[in-house]
This record gives sequence, structure tokens and C-alpha cells, in this order.
Amino acid sequence: MNAPARGTAATSSLPRVVAASLIGTTIEWYDYFLYGTAAALVFGKLFFPNTDPLTGTLLSFLTYAIGFAARPVGALVFGHFGDRIGRKRLLVVSLLLMGGSTTAIGLLPTYDSIGAAAPVLLTALRLVQGFALGGEWGGAVLLVSEHGDRRRRGFWASWPQGGAPAGNLLAAGVLSLMTAVQSESAFLAWGWRVPFLLSAVLVGVGMWIRLAVEESPLFREAVANRPEAEQAPLVGVLRNHWREVLVAMGARMAENISYYVMTTFVLTYAVTHAHFDKQSALNAVLIGSAIQFVLIPLFGALSDRVGRKPVYLVGAVGVGAWAFVFFGLVDTHSFGQLVLAVTVGLVFHSAMYAPQAAFFSELFATRLRYSGASIGAQFASVAAGAPAPLIATALLKDYGSATPVSVYVAIAAAVTVLAVLCARETRGQDLAEVAEEASPDGAAVGKPAVA
Repeated sequence: MNAPARGTAATSSLPRVVAASLIGTTIEWYDYFLYGTAAALVFGKLFFPNTDPLTGTLLSFLTYAIGFAARPVGALVFGHFGDRIGRKRLLVVSLLLMGGSTTAIGLLPTYDSIGAAAPVLLTALRLVQGFALGGEWGGAVLLVSEHGDRRRRGFWASWPQGGAPAGNLLAAGVLSLMTAVQSESAFLAWGWRVPFLLSAVLVGVGMWIRLAVEESPLFREAVANRPEAEQAPLVGVLRNHWREVLVAMGARMAENISYYVMTTFVLTYAVTHAHFDKQSALNAVLIGSAIQFVLIPLFGALSDRVGRKPVYLVGAVGVGAWAFVFFGLVDTHSFGQLVLAVTVGLVFHSAMYAPQAAFFSELFATRLRYSGASIGAQFASVAAGAPAPLIATALLKDYGSATPVSVYVAIAAAVTVLAVLCARETRGQDLAEVAEEASPDGAAVGKPAVA
């Protein structure tokens, strides 16, 4: 039997790896989006009750944004150890941290019980969530990318990306169910806690699946050939791959900002400004997320045929233009138009998010890949997704109109278009060929990706 070609792995275990990554990321994103959805709907009343409704929501979004500040720290720590001791071990740690912090949020006393200590504890647990998610994404997509082959990497690596809409679907679905079967007072009293406590069960399932997955074959090969005196992964990334890091950061701007505006901020806008009930707003996000989950692998497969850049650019340009249509549809007070606004927005988002996993994986050498992909993705989230609901809410409060929010999304789209145009096309890149070579001064240099 012939051995697999260099840079690829036998694909017999690939479905299991994909399933483990998808289920794990779904659970992690469920935990993360659950907080965002609760911040939009209930945390303002429970943890910041002495303010007007919009200010309370603004403050709850501030705690939501703080979690993003921990994501780069998670990217640095998990990236370093993921490149040193393996992708699989770090993914197990990230899942435990995320699940533990989410379950603890479900047990938190509110402001009425312990006063100012309640939002402080809430913020601390949000920081743990951000730290865990900062390390989760890179490991999950790399485990799939490094098990598969170059021809269908876009398709297979897009499946962990499906964990985001699946997690959002699960979070919004559970909250939607609780609001449907409970009165407002019961939901605020205890019903909101149930989805957070459910995380403990989901983490148990995720751990059982992840522990059965093998380590990345490319990582094992890199460890076997590792030089005795190797520089730290972070140093290698910043010295040799800083251009790729900037490309990844720029590429995430429109993707990250548009997503949180169109799935998290829209809940606040639809309820407080367009006068939808909570159930309708949640159901619109549910429908859009379900459609996005189906679309992501399709866009991933398309990127294998036409390239990562064309698919990504369609998404960036589309979401920038759709931002000016989005709020007008919501303002019609029609549930069908609300669903259309969210769904089309998530279609354009999918065109960016689906090829992103393969695209970022193909930018970095194996021994630096976890650090490089994580740093590029998570440092961008601080400037993009972290303040997006906060900025959008503040703009709405100051101007009384959603037009400035649309301009905000369009500017992010322009940044992403520029970043992607500056990148090389990476479709078909053999991951083993994104190798480090000795430069004249003896430093390791990443070999650029080529089409």
C-alpha cells in the first residue's frame, strides 16, 4: 500500500475529525453566543437594573465586548502550546474552560442579590469565555485542514466554521423555547439560567468525541523534524509571517463586524427600535442561522473550484452593500422582511466565513500555523466583533437612525476587500510546502503560498 503524499494524510479518519471539530466548535459557539443573545435580551435588566433600557443594554454589551479582549491572549497561549505540544490537547482544554465558565454564569446571583459584585463576576466569567474561544478556533480548523488534502480542503475545513451558525442556532433556539413557554417574570427569575446550565451536558458530549480523535499528521511530522534550538512560535510568526497576519486581520473586519451586527445587535434593534417581540427577533436569527449552516460547506466547496479570494470578495462586497438595505427591511415591521434581512446578510457572511479556515491555514508554516492563524483571527476580533454591538448601539442612541450603523459595516467591508486583494491566492496549496527556509541571517523564513 502506498503511503500518502507529503502534506496530506490518509482520509480514513477525516469524517471523525470533521465531526469532532464541528461538534466541539458548535458547543463553544453555543456558549459564546448564548452570552451575546442574553446580553441583548435580559442581562441589562438583571445586572444593570438602575438604568434606562437602552443604556442597560449598552452596559451589558460592554461586558460582552470585554470577552473579546481575552481572545488574543487565548490565541497567544493556545497558539504557542498548540504549536509545541499538539492541536488535540489544547482543544480539550479550551472546551473545558468554555463549558465551565458558561455553567458558572447560569449559577450567578443577579444585581438584586449581591449588588455591584454581580456584574463584576459576570465580566470575569466572560473573560474566561473569551480566553477559551481565542484558542478554540485555530486548533479546530487546523486539525481538519492538516488531516485532509489540498483538493477539497476548502470544503472539509469549512465544516468547523459551521459550528458558529450551529451554536447560534442552538443558543437562540433554547432561549426562544424558554421565552415561548414562560412568562416574562418567570424567564427573568430563573428561565434564562437553564440554557447556561445545559452547557455542562454539552461539554461532556464534546469531550467524549474529541478525546477519540488522533493528532494532526502534519504536526507529528513537524515535531519529528523540529530543530533542537527552535525559536518561539510567536517570534517566528511576527518575524516571518507578519504580512500574512495583517492579511488575516483585514480579512476578518467585514466578516466579524457584519456577523455581530446582523445576529446580535439586530435583536436589540428589532425589539427596542422596530418594536418586534423577543420571540420574533429570535426566530428570525434562528431561520437565518439554519440556512447559513447549510450554505457554509457549499461556499467552502466553491472556493476549492474558483479560489478563496473570489468567494471571499463576493461576500465582503455583498455585505457592505446589504447593510444599507438591512435596517430598512427591519423597519417595515414585517416578520418576513426581518427574516429576509437576516438571511441575506448571513448568505454574504457565509461567502467570507466558509473559505476562511482553509485560507488562513494555507498562509502559515506548520510549526507556526496554530499561532499564526489564531493571532491573525483573534487580534482582529478585538477591533471588529468586540465593539460591533457596542458601537452599533451607541450610534443608534446618538443618531436615532440605523444609517450610521450601515456606514460602519460598509467601511469594514472596504477594509476587507483591500486586505483580500493584497493576499495571494492559496487554493491548492500543499500545507507541507508552506515551509520554513533559512534566510541569509540564519532566521527561519516562511515560504510564500502560491496558487
